[in-house]
Amino acid sequence: MAEHKVSIELDGKTYSLETGKMARFANGSVMVRAGDSMVLVTAVASKDPIPDAGFLPLQVEYREKTASSGKFPGGFLKREGRPSEKEILSSRLIDRPIRPLFPKGWYYETQILATVFSFDPEVDPDTLGALGASAALMISDIPFAGPIAEVRIGRVEGEYVLNPSFELLEKSEMDITVAGSDESIVMVEGEFDEVSEEVFLGALDFAHVHIRTLNNLQRELVTMASQEKVEVEVTEIPEEIVDFVTNLISDDVDEYIHKPTSKKERSKIRRDLKEKVVEAVAEEFAEKEEFEEVPVEKYAKTVLEDIEKDKMRKMIIEEQVRLDGRKLDEIRDIKCEVGILPRTHGSALFTRGETQSLSTATLGTSRDEQMIDGLLPTYTERFILHYNFPPFSTGEVKRLGVGRREIGHGHLAWRALKGMLPGNGDFPYSIRVVSDILESNGSSSMATVCAGSLSMFDAGIPMKKPVAGIAMGLIKEGEGVAILSDILGDEDHLGDMDFKVTGTVDGITACQMDIKIDGLSVDIMTKALNQAKAGRLHILGKMAEAIEAPREDLSNYAPRFTRMTVDQDQIGAVIGPGGETIRAICKDTETDINIDDDGVITIAATSGDAAEKAKEWIEAITAKPEIGKVYEGKVKEIREGLGALVEFMPGKVGLLHISQIARERVEDVAEYLNAGDTIEIKLLDITRDGKFKLSRKVLLPKPEGWVESDDYDRRPPRRDNNRYNDRDRDRGGRRDNYRKPGGDRDRRPPRRDNRNR
Repeated sequence: MAEHKVSIELDGKTYSLETGKMARFANGSVMVRAGDSMVLVTAVASKDPIPDAGFLPLQVEYREKTASSGKFPGGFLKREGRPSEKEILSSRLIDRPIRPLFPKGWYYETQILATVFSFDPEVDPDTLGALGASAALMISDIPFAGPIAEVRIGRVEGEYVLNPSFELLEKSEMDITVAGSDESIVMVEGEFDEVSEEVFLGALDFAHVHIRTLNNLQRELVTMASQEKVEVEVTEIPEEIVDFVTNLISDDVDEYIHKPTSKKERSKIRRDLKEKVVEAVAEEFAEKEEFEEVPVEKYAKTVLEDIEKDKMRKMIIEEQVRLDGRKLDEIRDIKCEVGILPRTHGSALFTRGETQSLSTATLGTSRDEQMIDGLLPTYTERFILHYNFPPFSTGEVKRLGVGRREIGHGHLAWRALKGMLPGNGDFPYSIRVVSDILESNGSSSMATVCAGSLSMFDAGIPMKKPVAGIAMGLIKEGEGVAILSDILGDEDHLGDMDFKVTGTVDGITACQMDIKIDGLSVDIMTKALNQAKAGRLHILGKMAEAIEAPREDLSNYAPRFTRMTVDQDQIGAVIGPGGETIRAICKDTETDINIDDDGVITIAATSGDAAEKAKEWIEAITAKPEIGKVYEGKVKEIREGLGALVEFMPGKVGLLHISQIARERVEDVAEYLNAGDTIEIKLLDITRDGKFKLSRKVLLPKPEGWVESDDYDRRPPRRDNNRYNDRDRDRGGRRDNYRKPGGDRDRRPPRRDNRNR
């Protein structure tokens, strides 16, 4: 296989596609490079189709090798394991734009693998994975109606930026990923800093220009390396079956789609219609030889679904009426309740029509933050949002578990809310929001945004503004266009667009859009965004009726934070040997304490008394002894004849001299003090070498008739060490001769002559 490479300069970086050098057994393989980021993408399809699959068996996996950034994998095994959340989300960003471009009837198992082998912090490789997936499919023998390309867009100081670096994204007011063909945008997902609808549309236009450039780069590669595509045989349903089913149930379908019903009622009607159709076609075609090998029952169900889809779309376009009887821009009934779970820090139940989210907000300390270990240096995230979609929410029985859909929906809600959270300096809590979907009939992710915002208000989290979300749909038939606000599950399944928009009263905070058709004009997008804004403001008004602002007080069960600062050289004293001191404080006061390198100490406690006790303990450890101050000390050790060692501050031990224990003379220290006694003492002095002189007696009352001169506060007179004294005079005058002042001290007695013995 010959090697081929094409490249282009785009916004100061070289983008290249290379094939024929690596992974040559794959149906198609491309190494994509931008800067120093390199992603190998392979496309492989099975040799035989899955019989009667009825669905597209496509698997897309994005994986990051830690060696690509010069890191070891975290964990014990030191081997890449299950995909991280970032890898799962990146896989979805590749899957969603390419999935609609496979032909109907393609039932061959198909696998797209995108592997990051080199990571450049200036280029996020996830969008390169989508570009490589399209290119690999284009040069393979797998039928694919591409190309498509994917880019990331930022906006810094009013200027749009293509594929910004991680550092630049920190300054950007948006971070969106846009995928598209030459004709239209097919996928959008991202977050915004309350931007206007005009700024959002400008980002899509800016992205589309560069998408077309990358699509042309793929076509250049296809001219060098391409294979003949596998022909897909689409089995046509016999006209006889189509006519029979249409005549049988057309009127029934007309009747039920025009009758506003609940999701449960529509499901029952569908089941009854399927049973009616299956029984009728089985009886009608059972004895016809030409239909002996034809799956008439399967075809009959397909025809029924097609009839329902066509009639529903026609009703919406022509009559401007929807399945549940609403107008196109009408929002379902909304009910908001807060504080319904008594032991949580915050809770809310948000119900919109037949979609319901029960959300909780939990406050924690910095120890509860989520550690993120990927290609970038390891960091922590203080805001976590989890989305759960139990099977009972749709009336089904399934295995429990968290799939890609749950992770994707939760991430969208996380992006929608995180920009409205207070800064860590103003609100030093980690925050976890959990949304459990109890009922689902359209846009449970947007219900999660609303319920999550309400639960954080209920928890007393000082959010800047409330956030709401709405899902928009589209029906397009020829020149007829209908934009639907707050779509149902059926409208999502049978429609042409799923466009989720979240925001505050002042702008958009997040979005997710998937389009199933080509040719979505700017006018349609503008109308959809304006209609979404009106719906969002309506929902925010309903939320304000339940709770208008964050509660002033936190839950009684939520931790309270107290902050204090100590000198950096005192951090070790607070921690203690091997952490002994801080563990003792946490245990005895029932608090959680975190110490930063700059000396900022955060105390988390469920009561003010516990926090104050811990604070006083730390202040005592870090306080500086003051001469003349009275302290409460604990006798640590008795030293007979000398006094006692007393700890008067944490880690500060001084000597209480025997002369400073009592007013009277003390002969036996044990008669006055025992180890473990708590006594009041006064700090008299601090010596140059840092030793502490303590006194107990100065705090004791003076006995009646006390004479100040006899007070032990006064030191005894120094002993006169002059060798010349009365005792020496009594012993004779020999010393007197040379010791007393004026004596002949320089004359010594003559030496004894030992020479002549």
